[in-house]
Amino acid sequence: MKCNSVRAKDINKELLKDKEVIKEYDKLKVRYDIVSEIVRIRAKENITQAELAYKVGTQKSNISRLESGNYNPSIDFLNKVARGLGKELVVEFK
Repeated sequence: MKCNSVRAKDINKELLKDKEVIKEYDKLKVRYDIVSEIVRIRAKENITQAELAYKVGTQKSNISRLESGNYNPSIDFLNKVARGLGKELVVEFK
């Protein structure tokens, strides 16, 4: 595992030298940061995707697509997910 981890880090460092890769990474960073936070909170609270889906009023497959990064959610949907996690969605421009 360590070999793969070190190798992936080296590959990522090399890829992030490419301006086009950086451009695409920057475009997707916010989405993946949001997804990572949702997954982190859900795991910490010990809530399954099915339980979160029930609280949100959606299907488990929608939560799965969201967490996989294969879905570009609306702010309304993110707000529902936040409430389902017992959190408040806060949007901030820096």
